[in-house]
Amino acid sequence: MEFLTEYRIAGLVIGVCTFLIIGVFHPLVIKGEYYFGTKCKWWFLAAGIIGVIASVLVADIFYSSLIGVFAFSSFWSIKEVEDQQERVRKGWFPRNPRRTYPWDNKQ
Repeated sequence: MEFLTEYRIAGLVIGVCTFLIIGVFHPLVIKGEYYFGTKCKWWFLAAGIIGVIASVLVADIFYSSLIGVFAFSSFWSIKEVEDQQERVRKGWFPRNPRRTYPWDNKQ
């Protein structure tokens, strides 16, 4: 941690880690919607709440920032799960053949 502050690169490292965290959430949303449908949004909500609490409890600003990015990436993923289902409906992503979709029941 001293290295980051001594060379004043903590902000850059936080930026790179933010980029990586957001990048990890993209496939999580895709796989979550594929296997569990929109039910997985509750997992993202729980992860976000836990992340907010952890971010407040952690004293170190570097780790607190990264946990905060994780928390709000989780919250954003709730919206993305709904959007992902729309992408599946449009045929942009594969649908899970073992699941029924809301638009299948509409006549």
